[in-house]
Amino acid sequence: MTLWFVFALMTVAAIFAVLWPLSRRGRADSGGSEVVVYRDQLAEIDRDMASGIIGAAEADAARIEISRRLLAAADQSGRDAPVTGSITLRRAAAVVALVGLPVIASSFYLALGSPRLGDFPLAERSQVADANQPLTNLVAQVEAHLEKNPTDGRGWTVLAPVLSRLGRYDDAVRAYRNAITYAGDNADRRADLGEALMGSAGGVVTADAKAEFERSVALNGDDAKANYFLGLAAEQDGRKADAAALWQKMLAKAPSDAPWRPLVQAALVRVGGVSAPALPDGAVAAAKDMSEADRGTMIKGMVDRLATRLKTNGDDVEGWLRLVRAYLVMGERDKAISALADARQAVGNNADRLRQLNEGLKSLGLDG
Repeated sequence: MTLWFVFALMTVAAIFAVLWPLSRRGRADSGGSEVVVYRDQLAEIDRDMASGIIGAAEADAARIEISRRLLAAADQSGRDAPVTGSITLRRAAAVVALVGLPVIASSFYLALGSPRLGDFPLAERSQVADANQPLTNLVAQVEAHLEKNPTDGRGWTVLAPVLSRLGRYDDAVRAYRNAITYAGDNADRRADLGEALMGSAGGVVTADAKAEFERSVALNGDDAKANYFLGLAAEQDGRKADAAALWQKMLAKAPSDAPWRPLVQAALVRVGGVSAPALPDGAVAAAKDMSEADRGTMIKGMVDRLATRLKTNGDDVEGWLRLVRAYLVMGERDKAISALADARQAVGNNADRLRQLNEGLKSLGLDG
């Protein structure tokens, strides 16, 4: 309301500035009175000459000067007459000022302006987003934006995982809840919310976190994160068999290149679950009709042959990772640790292979 009042005052001021010069009348027409005076002066000169007060020469000089002034006054009177008489023109200009000026100004404002546009101070306009500035500064800018726009679901969706990575789990929980409220509910957001609740509890799957994982599974039964943490909840409750069953089910349904497979396999070994390493395509048919004992013997032989090959060709980082993973799945952790040491010794002279090995070991839950 204040904005429109200011606009009204500005309009009145603009109209007044236009009408004020038009309202002033032209100079008073003094030309007529000056002509009469000069004519009286001419007549007076004739009387003074007749009475002998002035001579003929002085009378002629005075007549010439007064006549000159008389002609100038008459000429000025003729020029002033049209100005004082142009009333129609002034009225037309006044109508244009009263009606046309507000209409034209309003048309431009409605086309180019926005009365609902918020303040945009110069300090904010001069701030340019810099991807090189610290992450905490970027987070602070997003949080300031969300304080003014709390229903921006996309903003909450972007902010929440960053807060989790920064260890601000309580703020991340709030961000995930707002993302669900304003951007929509789905399995991923529920699983992420449960993980943030775990972070707030120091890694413990609390009742609230478990409820979020269960909601995630209800929305998507194959959500890997939610199923893994539900297995972890069972392990923390002492129900290792239930955890093993859930993780074995995940491995049975997961593709061979699932990035989370090593983590689940390591967790399965931790709870004492039995899971054989994946067989090569050529060995699947041969093992189909074998007993569990025969199949286990065949797999052990494959693992032993892999270990023998790596002793002669230690540059195969993926082979070392498969060997360590196989020992972990078979429950032979001592052999896995020994293979880990042999792998580091074999690739220790190559920085790239050593880095690749360490990253793979971290995915298996081992210290890289």
